[in-house]
Amino acid sequence: MFAALRNRNYRLWASGQIVSLVGTWMQRIAQDWLVLTLSDGNALAVGIVMALQFGPTLFLSVWGGVLADRYDKRRILMFTQGASAVCALVLGVLDVGGMVALWHVFLIAFLLGCVSAVDAPVRQSFTIEMVGKKDLSNAIALNSMTFNTARIVGPAISGVLINIIGTGWVFLLNVVTFGGVLLALNLMDKKALIPSEPAPRAKGQVRDGFRYVWGRKDLRVIMFSVFMIATFGLNFSISLAVLARNTFGLGADGYGLLSTTLAVGTLGGAVYAARRKKPPRLRTFLGAALAFGVLEIAVGLMPSYALVALMLIPTGALTLTFTTSAMNILQLSVPSEMRGRVMGIYMLSFLGGTPLGSPLLGWLADSVDPRAPLVLGGVISLGSAVVAGVYLLRSEGMRLRLKMPEGGGRLPVFELRPALVCDATEQAVAVSRES
Repeated sequence: MFAALRNRNYRLWASGQIVSLVGTWMQRIAQDWLVLTLSDGNALAVGIVMALQFGPTLFLSVWGGVLADRYDKRRILMFTQGASAVCALVLGVLDVGGMVALWHVFLIAFLLGCVSAVDAPVRQSFTIEMVGKKDLSNAIALNSMTFNTARIVGPAISGVLINIIGTGWVFLLNVVTFGGVLLALNLMDKKALIPSEPAPRAKGQVRDGFRYVWGRKDLRVIMFSVFMIATFGLNFSISLAVLARNTFGLGADGYGLLSTTLAVGTLGGAVYAARRKKPPRLRTFLGAALAFGVLEIAVGLMPSYALVALMLIPTGALTLTFTTSAMNILQLSVPSEMRGRVMGIYMLSFLGGTPLGSPLLGWLADSVDPRAPLVLGGVISLGSAVVAGVYLLRSEGMRLRLKMPEGGGRLPVFELRPALVCDATEQAVAVSRES
């Protein structure tokens, strides 16, 4: 379960990340709450700040992947983490000084988004350089455990601190936590890293990355599913904040608790992923996406705060299974010289739709009901998984058939069979019926 921790560099990375990510989640909750406070509870404003924060992914994430393929990933990460700390510092000083306005939050969110768009593909592709291919699946799962442990602790702490000391001091506390990951990167043994061969500088490298992804059916299915579900289904930053404040009349601590219960589920999913001995397959990815859509619809229909919190636990577990399966398949199935660009395209799919989805879902929460983004996101996620599954079955010449049991006392089951076999069977049945 903890195989990747045998590596000293990875131990440093994981310990630094847990400190930094707790601060990141504290800031994320504080930022959403500050926007709601400055806008008098306007969900569209939360959608706009998310669009600004994740919008740069559309333009920069693939270029971040190119940088990851060309240059020293550790040095790039030191720069991006330092720049993120500066953004948190400026927002904290403005807020504590009583000078903060909504446009300040929008601008800083955009600048932070530019940094994060470069950071994400570099960070994802850096994992294999610390642990190698043998422990990569375990390291990805442990990364998720670290992320979601912070996701449990950070929102809970933030919800309490916002009520005691205000959002500005939460931003300033986050600045301090960046020291954890920066110290870890500085202490790493550079000789023990396993860097991939740098991609040579050439024209059309971004285009080559897109061409490679488009040439593989499995990657096309993953990117499509990730885009649709991340754009419309993973809308919890908007929906939970508005649900807690506008539907149930709760404060920042109520929002923090909902975020924490979601993170409890994702941590459970990460533990399961870390214990898995074999890398996940495409059917695991699609099955998790399908089940996630069903459960998100259920969350949106729950009548009470307690039931919403309870249903968020299995929903979080499926979210984690869906995302870690995608990252495992991508990182283990692409050549090392292409990994950074493929992860850049993955981050583009994962976050690039946020500028479209967030304002739309924020408007929907304001105009229809705070529950509407959850229900609509669940329906779209469910439909996307079904479409992806049907596409794969048809492109591989497979059909899903209902197999009737030969003996009594057993239920019929579904099975996958080659289309040619199915056609031959159907023709034989038709001939026998005519006879």
